[in-house]
Amino acid sequence: MSNEENEKQEESVKADEKVKESIDTAKNIAGNLATSFLALKETNPKVFFGSIGGVVILLLIMMSGGDDSAPSVSGPAMKNLTVGQRYVLKSANAYDPGATVRLVSTPGAIAAYDDTEEADRSGACQHMAQGTPVSVLGFTDAFGKQKAYAKVKVEEGECKDTEAWALSIDIQ
Repeated sequence: MSNEENEKQEESVKADEKVKESIDTAKNIAGNLATSFLALKETNPKVFFGSIGGVVILLLIMMSGGDDSAPSVSGPAMKNLTVGQRYVLKSANAYDPGATVRLVSTPGAIAAYDDTEEADRSGACQHMAQGTPVSVLGFTDAFGKQKAYAKVKVEEGECKDTEAWALSIDIQ
């Protein structure tokens, strides 16, 4: 055997001894904890049984998982609208009472809506004030949602009897 092989053998023996010492130390620590915990039963039974109860409660909480009945976060809810009924326009996403509701000539045009031109913002009967009374004349589906758009007839104001389409969510 060469010197290098002897050195490698000695290093592996030292490493094995260190591992055995670590295992023995861990066993001693675990044994000491167990004996001190059991001694606690004799000296202070309230703390002993209280700690067991606390561990059991923590385990039960962890195993129960999350609360499935917790409410989920959702956006504005669409009202169940009926053809022929009177409603008012109210923007579902605006907190400003001066905000307007967009009316368009064809359903789906709201998705392509761009009011960067002055004529789009000041055009007749395109932007209706919130609270304007309307009657629902019909519905159309869009984007996989039923009754996404509602055809409405304006009941009051300078645009009275004007028929246009609005998002159903903007009708309350």
